[in-house]
Amino acid sequence: MNLGALVSETRNPETMELDSLSTLEMVTKFNQQDATVAESVRLTLPEVAKAVDAAAASLSAGGRLIYLGAGTSGRLGVLDASECPPTFGVPHGLVVGLIAGGPGALLKAVEGAEDDEQLGISDLKALNLKPEDMVVGIAASGRTPYVIGALRFARELGCRTAALSCNPGSPIAREAEIAISPVVGPEALTGSTRLKSGTAQKLVLNMISTGAMVKTGKVYQNLMVDMQATNIKLVDRACRMVCQATGCSADEANAALAQTHYEVKTAILMVLSGVAADEAKSLLTRHNGFLRAALKDRG
Repeated sequence: MNLGALVSETRNPETMELDSLSTLEMVTKFNQQDATVAESVRLTLPEVAKAVDAAAASLSAGGRLIYLGAGTSGRLGVLDASECPPTFGVPHGLVVGLIAGGPGALLKAVEGAEDDEQLGISDLKALNLKPEDMVVGIAASGRTPYVIGALRFARELGCRTAALSCNPGSPIAREAEIAISPVVGPEALTGSTRLKSGTAQKLVLNMISTGAMVKTGKVYQNLMVDMQATNIKLVDRACRMVCQATGCSADEANAALAQTHYEVKTAILMVLSGVAADEAKSLLTRHNGFLRAALKDRG
C-alpha cells in the first residue's frame, strides 16, 4: 500500500477550510478532532492489556522494555522511557527509547534514517538485546522500515514484541505478537501524525509503562511509592504519600522518611506495621518489592 492510501494520510473533510477559519474556530476544530482519540484507543484496550502483561513479564524475568520508532513516534518512546526512573525509581536502562538516527534526531530530523531496516537491527544489537527483553515498535504509518527490521530481529531472537500503529493491518502489526492499532482517522492537518496519531500513541505508551510498573510492585493503591525524592517538590510529595497511605501526621511521615533515605514504600511499611527501617526493607525484599504483600505478611 502506498503512503497516500493510508488512513493517516487522507484528507479530513471536517477541516478543509482550516486556513480560512478564525483562530477560535481553528482551535475548536483541533479540539473536536482530539476528542475522538480516546474512543479510538478504547477499542484497542484488549491488545494494550496484553502488552502490559508482556512488559511486566519481561521486567520480572530480568529483561527490559524497549521502545523503538522514528520521528514523532521515536520521540514519544524516548519521552516515556525517560520518565520511568524518576517516577518509579527504576534504574536507567530498564526502559529504553530508541529513535532512528540516534539521540540527535530528538531535536533535528535525520534524513533517511527511518528507511533503513538494518539500522533498527543495529540499534538493538548495540543494546545487547536478549530474549527476556520486550520490544515495542512504534510507527503511525505502520510501515517504517527501521521499525520493521527491528521487530523482525527481536522476534527471531525470542523477545516479546508489540507494534503500535494508527493504520489497520499495517506491516509492523504483522511483525509483532501483539498489534495495537488505534485508528484515529485523517489528521486535522493532512499527514501531520504528531497530532491525533501522536496523542493516541502517547496514551497507549503511558498505559504500557505505568501498567507494567503497577504489576511489578512499583505502585501501592494509586501512589507511586518508588518515586525518587530528588528535589524539594518531590520530598513534599513523598511526605504527602506517606500521610495519604497511612493517615499519619506530616511529622510522623517525615520521621519515617528520614530513617529510610526518603524511600516512600519503606516508610509506609514502617508506619503501618510498626517495624524498624531495616526490618521494613527486609520484608519488602522478601516480597519482591510488593508493599501490599509485605503488609499482609505482617498480618
